[in-house]
Amino acid sequence: MVFSRLRKQTGFVVLSPSRSAAVDHFRKVQVDNRRHDDLCAEMQRFRGAVYLKDGAIRPSDLSDGRHKMSIDEHSWHVLSLDSNGRIRGVVRFLEERSTACFNDLWVRQAALARSPTLGSRFRRAVETEMERARRLQMRFGEVGGWAVAEEHRWTLEPLRIILAAYGLGQLLGGCAGVATATMRHKSASILRRIGLNSLRWDGAELPPYYDPRYQCEMEVLQFDTRIPNPKYRDSVRELSQALANSPVICRDSIKSVFQSVWRGFEMPINDSPGLGDLMPAMG
Repeated sequence: MVFSRLRKQTGFVVLSPSRSAAVDHFRKVQVDNRRHDDLCAEMQRFRGAVYLKDGAIRPSDLSDGRHKMSIDEHSWHVLSLDSNGRIRGVVRFLEERSTACFNDLWVRQAALARSPTLGSRFRRAVETEMERARRLQMRFGEVGGWAVAEEHRWTLEPLRIILAAYGLGQLLGGCAGVATATMRHKSASILRRIGLNSLRWDGAELPPYYDPRYQCEMEVLQFDTRIPNPKYRDSVRELSQALANSPVICRDSIKSVFQSVWRGFEMPINDSPGLGDLMPAMG
């Protein structure tokens, strides 16, 4: 397997949003609120340092060096660690299977949603994906928070961490959803390589759009973790097995996503959806 050679140098830790979310497929589940919070803070500092150095965020977007997002505590996070226990890559999956409509989704904040010409198509395309996931009894959500340490960007690590997100999705029984990705840093092309596709509506692909926050062209992509690119199927299976045997740290309980994230739309100004807040870190 392509990633087998990295096993001795790296490992994974998975942060689960709650005890109930940590399903039976994981063999090393630990309920530890303090450790979960400490690892989440470490992940946010890592993400903040990577994004800041890359110019994706401003110093004012950080709090105590942490790139905090209101969805972090409600999301799954895969942390890739080196042999010394230092984070070298992270990725996030926010499950939103129970949301009622597009306006409840995190991706509703994407600049495309405000487009007078494409906004309605975007909304309908996402709602179609939500309905498809429900019909197939799959989890639906959004992938984001992808960041890789600078010294590992030109290695297999960027590909490995995003394929690990596919592995996580398979462990959870299959996940479908959407992600936004920058074109400026070839992030969309990387994601297409592993099996993501353009979001479509009425038989046509949604075109790239300009995001003024990141001052670059972006795309919205659709994913189904059950169907990776056949080229990477064995790698996803291998990484899924590695995650199943990795420590999964979860909190005893969390607040309702609707209470703490959506209530009154109380979101930090630096919050933004999907992979758009991370792809500049890819270099």
